[in-house]
Amino acid sequence: MPKRFELLVFDWDGTLMDSAAAIAASLQEACRDLGLPVPSDDQARFVIGLGLNDAMAHILPGVDAAEYPKVVGRYRHHFLLRDDGTALFSGAAETVKDLHAGGFMLAVATGKSRRGLDRALDATGLTPYFHATRCADEGFSKPHPGMLQELMDDLGVGQDKTLMIGDTTHDMAMAQNASVARLGAAYGAHPKAELLPYAPVACVDGFPELREWLMQHA
Repeated sequence: MPKRFELLVFDWDGTLMDSAAAIAASLQEACRDLGLPVPSDDQARFVIGLGLNDAMAHILPGVDAAEYPKVVGRYRHHFLLRDDGTALFSGAAETVKDLHAGGFMLAVATGKSRRGLDRALDATGLTPYFHATRCADEGFSKPHPGMLQELMDDLGVGQDKTLMIGDTTHDMAMAQNASVARLGAAYGAHPKAELLPYAPVACVDGFPELREWLMQHA
């Protein structure tokens, strides 16, 4: 049976890695350290997937941008303290390897920094399985379509053969802006009710369901 898609683009945090709670808590701790307004859980989870500077602008609208590096520094400090406690969703590594073996091109489009993504890929052993990756500090942040457009150009795959897989409205909007099909991972940072308006090809409630959909329908 021919493949519906040739290129599968994954978000990282909240889609492949179970890190949404750690990110939200680290943002809150960073703001608390510096005596800044501490975002609620919902506010902190909303910015997951954005580049760090864009995230700062959302959670700290009244704070001068010159202060962002301090917040980012404290965020990284707290996130690294939680690093050992974050892991891929159960079955994620096997799924990536199986999709790679099945002939799909695989990529990552993430709000993480290049340094952060490379560290995560090395730690999980998944570096060899992705044909290309893009990070928010290398160009445009989500929901701008730039990361997807660059991945498609680099890998020579058209919009109609590309699928974006992510857990946030930022992922869905990026895919929509790039005229690319999208699959919602409603087990991550944003609830299903917020993902569905972007008309995903599917919206799954757990990683096992995501794996099953990809194996049967991608």
